[in-house]
Amino acid sequence: MSFRGTNASSGMGVADHSKSTYLELQRKKVFRYVVFKINEKKKEVVVEKTGGPSENYDDLTASLPENDCRYAVYDFDFVTSENCQKSKIFFITWIARL
Repeated sequence: MSFRGTNASSGMGVADHSKSTYLELQRKKVFRYVVFKINEKKKEVVVEKTGGPSENYDDLTASLPENDCRYAVYDFDFVTSENCQKSKIFFITWIARL
């Protein structure tokens, strides 16, 4: 995932705090997940919520609104068949149920 300022086609930017929070999840493992929302007034993506390292996927899904859209990244830990600890970061698009 890469944050590179404003997307020319959408006019939507990414807040600096959103970029730094994502990097803390990716590089420092400070968070298990980050939920982002669009600030319509500022036309940018901002952090709505973060989940600590001890939280899990159920905590993430419980924090998502039922009737609104969000974006999230989730750092998933797993063990391979060779017994190696790994992690993958998933980007999630949460669509409102209308």
